[in-house]
Amino acid sequence: MGQPTPAPNDDWWRSAVIYQVYVRSFADGDGDGTGDLAGVRARLPYLAELGVDALWFNPWYLSPMKDGGYDVADYRAIDPAFGTLAEAEKLIAEARELGIRTIVDIVPNHVSDQHPWFRAALTGGPERELFHFRPGRGEHGELPPNDWRSEFGGPAWTRLPDGDWYLHLFAPEQPDLNWAHPAVRQEHEDILRFWFERGVAGVRIDSAALPAKDPRLPDFTAGRDPHPYVDRDELHDVYRGWRAVADEYGGVFVGEVWLPDTERFARYLRPDELHTAFNFSFMTCPWHAARLRTSIEDTLAEHAPIGAPATWVLCNHDVTRTVTRYGRADTGFDFATKAFGTPTDLTLGTRRARAAALLSLALPGAVYVYQGEELGLPEADIPLDRIEDPMHARSGGVDPGRDGCRVPLPWTAGAPHAGFGGEPWLPQPAGWASYAADRQETDPGSMLTLYREAIRLRPAFGDAPLTWLPAPDGVLAFTRADALCLVNLADTPAGLPAHTSLLLASGPLDPDGRLPKDTAVWLRA
Repeated sequence: MGQPTPAPNDDWWRSAVIYQVYVRSFADGDGDGTGDLAGVRARLPYLAELGVDALWFNPWYLSPMKDGGYDVADYRAIDPAFGTLAEAEKLIAEARELGIRTIVDIVPNHVSDQHPWFRAALTGGPERELFHFRPGRGEHGELPPNDWRSEFGGPAWTRLPDGDWYLHLFAPEQPDLNWAHPAVRQEHEDILRFWFERGVAGVRIDSAALPAKDPRLPDFTAGRDPHPYVDRDELHDVYRGWRAVADEYGGVFVGEVWLPDTERFARYLRPDELHTAFNFSFMTCPWHAARLRTSIEDTLAEHAPIGAPATWVLCNHDVTRTVTRYGRADTGFDFATKAFGTPTDLTLGTRRARAAALLSLALPGAVYVYQGEELGLPEADIPLDRIEDPMHARSGGVDPGRDGCRVPLPWTAGAPHAGFGGEPWLPQPAGWASYAADRQETDPGSMLTLYREAIRLRPAFGDAPLTWLPAPDGVLAFTRADALCLVNLADTPAGLPAHTSLLLASGPLDPDGRLPKDTAVWLRA
């Protein structure tokens, strides 16, 4: 079970399988209905058996939880709902003994309104310089300082009783930091050292293109270049400083960088900045062969000049689950409403999700697996009175929010709450136990078995580049090292290329040995 403890300074991150842990919904060790570090520690053997190389933890820090922990009050303390700092240190060490590294989440754009800096700023102290406080516009300062909008809907400014306004690109409880102030930069470099010294192998950077702001805070004008708060040039000096810290410890970074300009995106991955960044074009691509191939080709092309590895992900804590996305005939995704065109066919979605798993795991680079994807979980419908995601309220109920992909995991089919622990903080749908891990681990046809086998067999592709093979329309076919991957998105079965053996298939071949629609196969050349 598990893998040998790896060397500290190798390039593991270039081809790793990294499992995303949303602690609140992973496993509840103390029975209070909220996932915690005790629950994760108890499930480390499961994660080792899955075969993953690292765990990425969404924020586990002290937080009022106004945005699922992305409103951090203290980066050096674990939220009591999850456990203690000592438990986190044990978890990092125990995972490492199983050959599994740990990646923590850092949110540089903002902190919680309960952070000591912001609480001091509210009293009018010098800490105001660490944020963006401005007088309002209008005759009596009754209008926001500019026209910026929050990512969660509504104005990006909140007015205080003293008349000043403060900036928050997300929720009002998440005031933006002023990255032009040296104390902000020094504090974050100290935080990085704090966690590297506790054994973490890497850091995921939330909203990595947003922290720097135009100091004039001008109104937003469509097409403004440079953008007043996205992808500002001064950010690169910040990340060079961070990279110097990471290099002291052999640590790595992965950035959440949403940018349509591939050249601008690649700048974050220069040798003295971030190691990797999330690839969102692949995740949001519809189930369409030509568009998937274009996404793959563009991703590899934009990474090649700088020698950075690509990353592949099908789902995360902000996105509708893969089975549900792919279970709709119109798989175009609208990020404004998280809506699709037609009702979900979970049978269709599961078949496609299985094929997509083999596709993503066969590509060169690192792969991220969001918890529950290996169980084939669909998106859950959350009763309106149970939705906690601020995106729902801030949009006036238009945006359904992200809670549907955050429902606590099912572990044991016959246990209360499907073995999660106490009554979950988000309700589990009826029939959730049918996806339980204990039921799937003995089923050779289950999604869990497919993921375990795929991760075990993935080294067959080696570290070789991707070479496309001739294939009919609607079929993706490529080779790496001595392994081939074939994915059929066409309406008719596809013949298999010459091969010596079949390694793994996402579903059965047809009676004539052909690959059916919405099925993938790995072959030995």
